[in-house]
Amino acid sequence: MNLRNRGLWLAAIILAMLLAAWGYRALHGAGAPELSRARVERADLEETITAQGKLEPKEYVDVGAQVSGQLSHLHVEIGDTVTRGQLIAEIDPRIYASRVEADRARLASLAAQLAEQEAQAVYARQVLERNRQLIGAHAVSREALEQSESVLREAQARAGSLRAQSNEARSTLSGDETNLSYTRIYAPMDGTVASQTAREGQTLNANQIAPVILQIANLRTMTVRAQVAEADVPRVKPGMAVSFTILGSLERRWEAVVRQILPSPEVINDVVLYNVLADVDNSDGELMNGMSTQMYFLVARAEQALVIPTVALGRRRPEQDGEQGQAYEVRRYIEGRAVPTVVQVGIVTRTQAEIRAGLAQGDEVVLPAAKAKPAAPRWGL
Repeated sequence: MNLRNRGLWLAAIILAMLLAAWGYRALHGAGAPELSRARVERADLEETITAQGKLEPKEYVDVGAQVSGQLSHLHVEIGDTVTRGQLIAEIDPRIYASRVEADRARLASLAAQLAEQEAQAVYARQVLERNRQLIGAHAVSREALEQSESVLREAQARAGSLRAQSNEARSTLSGDETNLSYTRIYAPMDGTVASQTAREGQTLNANQIAPVILQIANLRTMTVRAQVAEADVPRVKPGMAVSFTILGSLERRWEAVVRQILPSPEVINDVVLYNVLADVDNSDGELMNGMSTQMYFLVARAEQALVIPTVALGRRRPEQDGEQGQAYEVRRYIEGRAVPTVVQVGIVTRTQAEIRAGLAQGDEVVLPAAKAKPAAPRWGL
């Protein structure tokens, strides 16, 4: 057999094989694609609301100066632990000390003048009493009696004036002594020096507003301030459990409870956000002021619930909602067929849905087919 005939013979064999395969496929039909499905299983399920947050001390005090002057001594630094009543700063006291000395000197002078005037008033009273006795014996004139009465009234008036001046001087002294005491600044609470805004030698002006020297914070209890979107905040309630992670320790979750939802929102880039506060114990000191947090507010929880993938949920059937949940249509896999079935659903997360009625453990549901990717272009033959 020559080369040409051999080629024709091979081509005939290949054509016969292709015709046989086509005939078998036409006779038996193309096999239906296998349905993608998932089994109804039991699992713990949680529905959460997520938000971003920041950590801040629950209790803190901005310690300021109540008098003006030069900050002469600062006895603490950032990070130092202080106790209530500890001396932490001093303002130059010389101006206030000199005022106190002047007040005391004036008060002493007024006290001496008052003593002298009271003595004159006593003498004037004695003269008046004597003249009243002598007037009956016609030993003194009526004019002398009246004059002695006038002298007594003048002495009493001057003594009253000096008493008023003394009271005023005591009040001024008390105020200046208080200002002098303000030059020594004490810690108002136990805590840690969290920030410092003034330095030694700096002149503080307290005439209009009390200048802040430093901040003392109790870092053993922290508050996380979460910003929750307006669509989610109606489901957040005081007392709700919340957990969070921080960037430096993603494997650990801190547990807390919602304390307060602030009524006034913040608008950031046209997004309305509400501040939600939750307190957390920080005895180990791992949480620090200003840390970013990822928040998880626990809306609902189900333990060992029947679950299916969320993508298996089909059309909503609100007319068949029941006491156990909202109604959805799913496709149940029975003997190779996808049978429409209505189920009642509880908790729904991004990946799983809780089945409360309509399916049993071990049943299978059909998943939606993945969209086929477009074929890669073929260049040439």
